[in-house]
Amino acid sequence: MNKSMYDLLMRLPLLGWVAFTATAQLRGLGQFMNMATPVDFVYGIHLAMRLSTVAFLLLAAAAVILRTRPSGKATGAEPRISALAGSFMLYIIVLFPRHELPLSLEMVSTAVTLIGTVGSVIALAQLGRSFSIMAETRQLVTSGPYRFVRHPLYLTEEIATIGVFMQFASAWTALLVVLQLGFQLRRMQNEEAVLTVSFPEYGEYRQTTARLIPGIY
Repeated sequence: MNKSMYDLLMRLPLLGWVAFTATAQLRGLGQFMNMATPVDFVYGIHLAMRLSTVAFLLLAAAAVILRTRPSGKATGAEPRISALAGSFMLYIIVLFPRHELPLSLEMVSTAVTLIGTVGSVIALAQLGRSFSIMAETRQLVTSGPYRFVRHPLYLTEEIATIGVFMQFASAWTALLVVLQLGFQLRRMQNEEAVLTVSFPEYGEYRQTTARLIPGIY
């Protein structure tokens, strides 16, 4: 099998997942808009959150379709396991009981999720054709939110995770979130190792930007 065919086949599982998730989100969006719910500020926040999630999924699909072939990639099983676990582990949270939150906490949860999702859309749009689930290199992106932190997409995804966690909070879901964060941190290390090898200028960029939170980490 040549490299072009292999690269195409590697895109199909992610495209399938994006298509499935986007379809479910669009179905949920349609049901939400058909509900007899007052059109107020709360409605607007919920609608914006759902629309931003759909936008993120569509951007992810476009990035996977249009992305270039990788110029470098991590070797071994661990980077792949960390990437997949960090990306998809959190979806298990929907199998746990969801709490009926007071309106104030429901608004906080939805607003935090919205902030994280909109931030993810912005980071993914900046990443563009360099987007990848696995630890691979295509083009070094240092503009937009990447001027301030090395992994803005992971940062915004974790912000959205906090909002979702509030709706399913328990000892077990807290453990799930901690494990997912651990895989994400390991994923960042794997990506930085590959980027350092592929791009000599990455070392200087790494010295001048925070990994996730400026001035802290």
